[in-house]
Amino acid sequence: MYIKQLSIFIENREGRLKEVLEILKKGHVNIVSMSLADTSEYGLLRLMVDNPEAGRAVLQEHSVPVMLTEVLGIRLAHRVGRLQELLEIICDAGINIEYLYGLSSGADASVVIKASDMKKAVDVLQQNEVELVSAEDIMKM
Repeated sequence: MYIKQLSIFIENREGRLKEVLEILKKGHVNIVSMSLADTSEYGLLRLMVDNPEAGRAVLQEHSVPVMLTEVLGIRLAHRVGRLQELLEIICDAGINIEYLYGLSSGADASVVIKASDMKKAVDVLQQNEVELVSAEDIMKM
């Protein structure tokens, strides 16, 4: 149910993203999805990879600050307002969304979320028959 995501702090400088991705490539870690947010000095790179533990290990071997974060994957129909409806379910339950990023796979859309209360988020989503996706599902996208 929970998906392990790599969360990597990188310096906001020319070539650093390339270096981090090169480390993963040499470690035979495949990137399925990514999100990059930046500030003036640092960036936060969030990655879905085929083997999160191996990804963390190879990055740590190269002194890259990395952690595994549990997130949720949610499948959504491609239709107007569906994301807003999902957010309404979550927010009405008093759950804060810390971050969200999108994935796409043809006919379906998916989002990855990190919520303030992950267990409560799972319970509320399941009660509302929202389809949660597994790490295996994301690897097939």
